[in-house]
Amino acid sequence: MSPPVDLLLASLPPELVDRARRAWEALCEADSDGAARAAFGDDAGRCGELVRVLATSPWAAATLARRPVLLAELAASGELWQRLPEEAWDHALAAELAEPEAELPVVLRRFRQRAMLRILWRDFNRLAATAETVRDTSLLAEACIRHALAACQTQLEGRFGRPIGRRSGEPQALIVLAMGKLGARELNLSSDIDLVFAYPEGGETDGERKPISNEEFFTRLGRALIAALDPVTAEGFVFRVDMRLRPYGESGPLAHNFAALEAYYQDQGRDWERYALIKARPLTGDPARCEELMRTLRPFVFRRYVDFGVIESLRAMKAMIATEVARRGLQDNVKLGRGGIREVEFVAQCLQLIRGGRDRALQQRELLPVLDSCAALGILPSTVVGELVEAYRFLRDSEHAIQGYNDRQTQELPRDPHARAALALVMGCAGWDDYRQQLQTQRDRVAHHFDELIAPPADAPAAPLAGVAFGAVDAVTLAGLGYREQEATLGLLAELQDGSRLRGLQSEGRERLEHFMPLLLEACAEVEAPDLALRRILPLVRAVLRRSAYLVLLTENPPALAELVALCEASPWVAELLAAHPVLLDELLDRSSLYRAPDRSRLREELAQQVDRLPLDDLEAQMDALRYFKAAHVLRVAASERLGRLPLMKVSDKLTFIAEVVLEQVLRVAWASLVTRYGTPARSGEGSGFAICAYGKLGGIELGYASDLDLVFLWDAEPRGLTDGERSIDNSVFYTRLGQKIIHILETRTALGQLYEVDLRLRPSGASGLLVSSLAAFAGYQREDAWTWEHQALVRARPVAGDPQVAEAVDVLRCAILARPRDRAALAGEVVAMRNRMREHLLPRKLAEASFHLKQSPGGIVDIEFMVQYAVLAWSHDEPELTRWSDNIRILETLGREGRFPEAVAADLIAAYIAFRSASHRLALQQADGVVPLDGDVRQHRDAVLAQWQTLFAGIEPAGLDKKTEAGAGHDIR
Repeated sequence: MSPPVDLLLASLPPELVDRARRAWEALCEADSDGAARAAFGDDAGRCGELVRVLATSPWAAATLARRPVLLAELAASGELWQRLPEEAWDHALAAELAEPEAELPVVLRRFRQRAMLRILWRDFNRLAATAETVRDTSLLAEACIRHALAACQTQLEGRFGRPIGRRSGEPQALIVLAMGKLGARELNLSSDIDLVFAYPEGGETDGERKPISNEEFFTRLGRALIAALDPVTAEGFVFRVDMRLRPYGESGPLAHNFAALEAYYQDQGRDWERYALIKARPLTGDPARCEELMRTLRPFVFRRYVDFGVIESLRAMKAMIATEVARRGLQDNVKLGRGGIREVEFVAQCLQLIRGGRDRALQQRELLPVLDSCAALGILPSTVVGELVEAYRFLRDSEHAIQGYNDRQTQELPRDPHARAALALVMGCAGWDDYRQQLQTQRDRVAHHFDELIAPPADAPAAPLAGVAFGAVDAVTLAGLGYREQEATLGLLAELQDGSRLRGLQSEGRERLEHFMPLLLEACAEVEAPDLALRRILPLVRAVLRRSAYLVLLTENPPALAELVALCEASPWVAELLAAHPVLLDELLDRSSLYRAPDRSRLREELAQQVDRLPLDDLEAQMDALRYFKAAHVLRVAASERLGRLPLMKVSDKLTFIAEVVLEQVLRVAWASLVTRYGTPARSGEGSGFAICAYGKLGGIELGYASDLDLVFLWDAEPRGLTDGERSIDNSVFYTRLGQKIIHILETRTALGQLYEVDLRLRPSGASGLLVSSLAAFAGYQREDAWTWEHQALVRARPVAGDPQVAEAVDVLRCAILARPRDRAALAGEVVAMRNRMREHLLPRKLAEASFHLKQSPGGIVDIEFMVQYAVLAWSHDEPELTRWSDNIRILETLGREGRFPEAVAADLIAAYIAFRSASHRLALQQADGVVPLDGDVRQHRDAVLAQWQTLFAGIEPAGLDKKTEAGAGHDIR
């Protein structure tokens, strides 16, 4: 080595110089031919790396002194200075085992020495990030496990034959399930490996002389694998193996078949085992059977809903951690001590258990991506995640420096001054005191966030019903709380107690209910109508009795319970929504997001966060994510409207934006499904050649809480073209199936209900027409065959999803059709006739004289809409600006601005329209008919509408209606 060694040694801390010098001399003596040192040439930087490793790791120094050839090989190959691909580990070990006279135990241990020397070199010299160090150590372990297992299995099969499944008749393979850090590919430099052994099914081997059961075969195989990896020999060890995480622990069988695993976790699995299985990952076995095993385990680990029922178990685990730190004096342990690695892992895995069933982004094994997802999903503030990530990396780097010093499985801070100096040097600190100060800063941050996690609710003043079973509540107690209908409310509570669901409830669920009900009664007493609020919430309570984790959610979060009571008191519609989909209770936890309805761009971002990690071909997962997204955001809109934060126009805007964003994703999923099966349709331009056009309320940006979607599907591609897949089909067939798939995704009922009801009757030729029309056919129909009422419907049409080129063509066509010159008198006769017939079909016949139907009564919403549609069809030829918008408000504004309506009249119509639709929204949330008293402002607005109707259609005789128009009158074309 050309650079003077004394110069390199002088760069080290004084405590390390003598030890590094002795290590250097030992290496020189062992490297008698100088081959190892020659590999470094005169590269001062690389020579400095060698000196740093000799100074900071006595294990590395001793290994090099014993086998200097390793240094020569690693330097000559360049492996010390480059990241290796995943497959490199398997290939290298396979090559060594293929050598003549190769002995498995010796080869494995020497392979580990070489690999660990490289990993340590790169880590201690900061040539590799923390993520690379844990990845490479994990890949080393995986390669050793796979090759050792293959060798052991070959040997056993030679004695007993192959294990054959009793049911399938197929050969069986052992699935080695990596748990803990190996499962997440986060292994440290001197970690043991936690394993669980599984195999698909029982049976026996097919050996002619000594057949044995599959259970015995795989038990023997598991023992042989452990014996190949675990024992310490003259060459050291490979990896220490820990099997205690298997079912029944050390007292249980070494290997379990799938059925036994499923039965155990279903009947006896505990929350700490769910916690352990989060990181489980198969390392060996047939990929299809591995996926089958993981599908079996996933429902045990991740509940389908937000699992607040696990909180008490997690609190117990958290308390055990704190107790263990104090009892064992672990303050100097960077993993187990306060603010250590374990506490960072606990934060992440707690949130995975609680929320992973609903948020698929949390169903990951690696810790850092999980924390990133917590920030993206708003579960943890980004500042908290940033602090946890920084601390985790610092702590893991410290752990590696501690373990790499002597290749010992320890996380204790060293007491020896040489080891302390080495740790500080590897960590880039000025000295031991500087390192301790940085360490304490990081640990304090972790400890703070750990303490904040699932902290018990703050002690509150004694409540009136504290300690009172809700069955013991009487009329006097209710009256004292402010309930006015005590007997009726007591009857409701008695019904709940006597119900079959409660009688069949397990003790845990009953205890949770007993704890929750007094809190609910007190929370309802805080609102103006406690009896009404309780009556609306009790169906939700009954719905969640067998999923009592939701009761825990509300018990643990008094503000969420208060929000629930306020929302349900205000709206039976919200109460029914929550009773039907209790998973939405999670939305009550974050008041800032509950009362903040996002705009379109933010909605797209939020939906992307929820679905981007889901495979497009996982239709069930996509449908669940879409349904939750839609229901949660509709709830947010309703909550915001209740507080008066959203006026009518904004409510409709938000509900419309939700539908548009959902339709975009539905089309994306449906398109991917069809293209996978049939290929892409032949088309000259770019894009899908498909567009979804919205009519009615969605087209007019006036969607309500329970509105269906009036849609028309259009395509524009080669009329006689074919798709380019192996199962090629006609373009027209492809687009028809695409439309069918979209409807299926929208209308299929799942546990979270439907996305939307879809109405396709406004497509060309209505219910008798094609499900999906070509753009050319649609244009021809609109020009030649469409009736006036269909052109009225076109006023509120607009493309909302799909190919921008097709959408633009539809817009051009729509404007051209609306702007055609028309006989205004004839048009007026048809519009008046259609309005009269619609009123006959849709206005309630027994409407009281002093009542007003907001939509269908004369002077109501529909009259305004028909006047707007008439105006667009009558005057767009002269005023093209009227075709620009599809919503009534902006069309009315344009009519006033262009002088077609007097500005005061346009303003009066806008005021009436907003007032009527606001009232309609409020009644919808109350699940009431759209009928109001005809007095005050309502009468004034109605009179203004009637006056303009008389002005616009004075002297017009209704035209006769054909059968098709008669049929259209029964359908709300608005």
